[in-house]
Amino acid sequence: MSKLFEKKCVPCEGGVPALDISEIHKYQKKIDGWDVIKNEKNIHFLEKKFTFKNFVESQKFVNEVGRISEEEGHHPEILFGWGYAKINISTHAIEGLSENDFILASKIDKI
Repeated sequence: MSKLFEKKCVPCEGGVPALDISEIHKYQKKIDGWDVIKNEKNIHFLEKKFTFKNFVESQKFVNEVGRISEEEGHHPEILFGWGYAKINISTHAIEGLSENDFILASKIDKI
């Protein structure tokens, strides 16, 4: 199996089930430091907080996340400010996690 960061996200229009918790745990072992969280609607997503020395560094990071996300056609939720960025990833079309989410997480970690 190739490494996740070497894969490409594939478009998801829905109609497929989200990963179940056992599949999520298998994929989670392949990414570093990402938490699996459930929101108020019981939907799983990935979350990771990154820290930086200042606002400019966090903005550069977020801009690079945006570039990668656009290339992959898979867009996370991003919150950032002075010295930090928080990324949340899920596949909205299936209301849960798919392999795409873990691919994007692994690419973000390569920045």
